[in-house]
Amino acid sequence: MTSKVTSPRQPAAGISLSVPESWWEFDIRPEGREATIRALVDERVRTTPELEPYRADLTAMLRKMAKDAQESGAIYLGCMAENFEGIPLTATLTVSVVGAKNQQGVALSTDPRVIAESLSTITPRREGDAWRKVTTVDIPEVGTAARTFGVEDVPVERGDSRTLRMVMTQTYIPVPGTTDQVVLVSGASPVLDLAEAFHDIFDAVTGTFRFV
Repeated sequence: MTSKVTSPRQPAAGISLSVPESWWEFDIRPEGREATIRALVDERVRTTPELEPYRADLTAMLRKMAKDAQESGAIYLGCMAENFEGIPLTATLTVSVVGAKNQQGVALSTDPRVIAESLSTITPRREGDAWRKVTTVDIPEVGTAARTFGVEDVPVERGDSRTLRMVMTQTYIPVPGTTDQVVLVSGASPVLDLAEAFHDIFDAVTGTFRFV
């Protein structure tokens, strides 16, 4: 996948990210996603006929994933949608460009270590509670980035007070040549029993991130 990250004051910079071959990648813009999703589902069902009974479910799920990603400001979406012995396994990975400013519009540092210091941890009080850890990671050809990972309660939809517990990995990568933009690579899955495995998957995919 190659997309464009643009800054109002700097030349455009491209980004590259690789996801497993079984994942879905498509245009999340409203004007392009319907045709792309339909074509992708048709192609996947042709190559994997046992998915035919799940055609409608797959299409609906991909539509929702794309809508949620686009409304959150993402510029890229990769998603996993598989059926393992009757158990649905789903995950999404989005790429967004966020401004390094607080709610008052004051510029914030894009230094990964400073970002990490500003991120909060969540300590579970008992088994099964939500949790979040904060760290920094080294991404080949990119450098140091801030990261949070854990199992968190996130809103079902923007503005909705209801929450859904998700496996989450979020990595904050400074955009080179700017002092006010950070790329956020966010991986999420509702399959809590496989939290450790999904953290590893999100780490591996994020490790392929490049500016090009």
